[in-house]
Amino acid sequence: MTLLFLGLLLINTRANPLPLVSGSQSETINRTNSVMAREPIQYPQKSGLFLGEQQTSNLSTQETWLFNQRSIEAQKNHKITNHYPPSHVTENLSVPEIARDITVRILLETSSGSGVIIGRHGDVYTVLTNEHIVNQGRNPNYTVLTSDGRTHSGQWRHHRNGADGENLDIALVEFKTDQTYPVALIGNSRELSLNERVYSAGFPNYYFPENANYVESTYSWGLRAFALTTGQVSMLPEQPLLNGYKLGYTNDVKDGMSGGPVLNQQGELVGINGRHKYILGGINAYSFTDGTQPSPELFEQMEALSWGIPSESFLQIVNRHSTGLESVSR
Repeated sequence: MTLLFLGLLLINTRANPLPLVSGSQSETINRTNSVMAREPIQYPQKSGLFLGEQQTSNLSTQETWLFNQRSIEAQKNHKITNHYPPSHVTENLSVPEIARDITVRILLETSSGSGVIIGRHGDVYTVLTNEHIVNQGRNPNYTVLTSDGRTHSGQWRHHRNGADGENLDIALVEFKTDQTYPVALIGNSRELSLNERVYSAGFPNYYFPENANYVESTYSWGLRAFALTTGQVSMLPEQPLLNGYKLGYTNDVKDGMSGGPVLNQQGELVGINGRHKYILGGINAYSFTDGTQPSPELFEQMEALSWGIPSESFLQIVNRHSTGLESVSR
């Protein structure tokens, strides 16, 4: 019924944003900004068709979507290729390969989000994600879907306060397995500069078929929903927005990609997705930590960007939790 209702809203309203809710945040998807709407991708029931890096030259930089066929084959065969040790990322891997290997999908009973593997201690892996993804009821059950197609039972660890005691939109989820998975290399977000290219990965919750009057949920798609977008750092305000959002970038991040990684050109984790472009709430949704709001001119620039929590903000949380963890930062 929900999809039918959304479909009716979309009839003859292609240029209008569709409000969607992820966790505790209301987020907006604009069909006119979706590369899926402009460059339709058909998904056969058996194998699927995926965009490769070499096929995206006709798309704009910030709207390049990479779907990884190798992940789907791994899902079928329950295999993983260990390109590197669990806590190291090597230079011979491309950023899309790194993103695919370290990004996970977090499935709840009726919703989903994304996360990134940031630590290992024995057979226990730690995933960094947004609190608004996992904080959706008392003792919810989490299913963590890894890049080989396996699913794992996840537990939420409460680690929210950042370096200055601020409540960050950050959560840690742990899962236990005897499988070997790569761990993200955490980079220094303070070294980011304006106009620098960044990559953001995750699993969009919705697909908008071309010339259709409905929205399709990707909840049952598994790894097939994986997407990677490229864009540029556009804003690095001295004072963060509430909940630690301090990294503004042009990447077209969709509902469901919250909690996924933001990577620099070396494939290092420099941020976590969390806020989409043009979220509901207007200027009131862009309050700084001191209680002030941006000027109308600044707000106009800010709402046109996706926003993430930079590594400088969550690194203390990771370090606090990583006693005994096999985790990497530089």
